[in-house]
Amino acid sequence: MTKESGSVTGHQGLTVAPSPFNDVKLDLGVILTVGMVLLLVQGRVLDSLLSQLLLLASYSLLGMIWIVVRTRRIMARIAREREQHSDGPQ
Repeated sequence: MTKESGSVTGHQGLTVAPSPFNDVKLDLGVILTVGMVLLLVQGRVLDSLLSQLLLLASYSLLGMIWIVVRTRRIMARIAREREQHSDGPQ
């Protein structure tokens, strides 16, 4: 801890290590947050238990598909970049 700083962490701030999956992590955080809000609100918006279950299940399924598709795209892009670097000038 530096003497000039009143903070325990100094001037580092809140940082995340660079990763190609940081956007997916952000998407997952948003999906989970909206899902929690939806879980709290759906009981007041919908009367039928079946419609509540259908709403939550469809939101979960769509969120899962979104995360899987985004992750697969990033993994494919990384594989293409590695292949290009290995086939590059020798």
